Amino acid sequence: MRHFAYIINPISGTRSKKDLPDYVATRTREAGFGCTVYSSPRDGDYSAIEKQLMAHETTDIVIAGGDGTINAAVGALRHLGLPFGIIPCGSGNGLAFSAGIPKQPRLALETILSAAPAPVDAYTVNGRFACMLCGLGLDAKVAHDFANAGTRGLMTYIEKSIANFFTAKPHPFTLQVEDTHYPVEAFFISIANSNQFGNNVTIAPKASLSDGLLDVVVLAKQNKFSLVLQAARQCLGFNKPRELTTLTSGTSLLYLQAPSIIIHNPEGAHLHIDGDPVDTAHLLDIQVIPHAFQLLMP
Repeated sequence: MRHFAYIINPISGTRSKKDLPDYVATRTREAGFGCTVYSSPRDGDYSAIEKQLMAHETTDIVIAGGDGTINAAVGALRHLGLPFGIIPCGSGNGLAFSAGIPKQPRLALETILSAAPAPVDAYTVNGRFACMLCGLGLDAKVAHDFANAGTRGLMTYIEKSIANFFTAKPHPFTLQVEDTHYPVEAFFISIANSNQFGNNVTIAPKASLSDGLLDVVVLAKQNKFSLVLQAARQCLGFNKPRELTTLTSGTSLLYLQAPSIIIHNPEGAHLHIDGDPVDTAHLLDIQVIPHAFQLLMP
């Protein structure tokens, strides 16, 4: 018999999750399966939960939280070889929405209970696990400010985005794919496995969760009006990925796909991984992990 382990982050997003543990337990048992419910560890140490998973002969792990919680749980537990499900409860929910998982917890749970697992890629940033999106520059600065804000939710994120947009300055970077180097001044660089930032805002329209490629989007130095237009064109899918060798200096938006990329970041621009701010580095080695884990999705 299948046994589901639910890992719930009680503080992700803005919705109360007070009733969620009882609901998922009741519905899972009604479906004829066993289950155990855990709170996500605040310190990110999943070793105690891992022991419990083994003791209960767990067959499926379900994460109720945002992209940061998913990153931590999958990164810590994927070596067990069990499929993961997601009940999106964060501020952005980029991976869940990219996979077509419903936003409503009850619909997401029904998907989990009936879906078959499918392989999903991930990647590493200097060896650090990433599920769906990391960024340098403007969006990472927003992530840092959002993490330090007194409130959560979409409106807080929009407020921090607008404030940072007007003060943002480009940073120097060099992109390196194999033997090709491309120097660029850019407001931000996004490296995506999923197709979006979150909240159904698309950043990499051609991205696939399982194609073995990273989608790299670079908004280069330009005036702020042009920046908005180029970002809109990218989000609406007007741009197609190109090879780094075909790009010329002065290109305002770069969109490329590669299984790995090295980014030289001499000014130490801010960095986020799956929406959570992390310490940056002057050299970032980013490598895809094909079929890193199995995801229960429609």
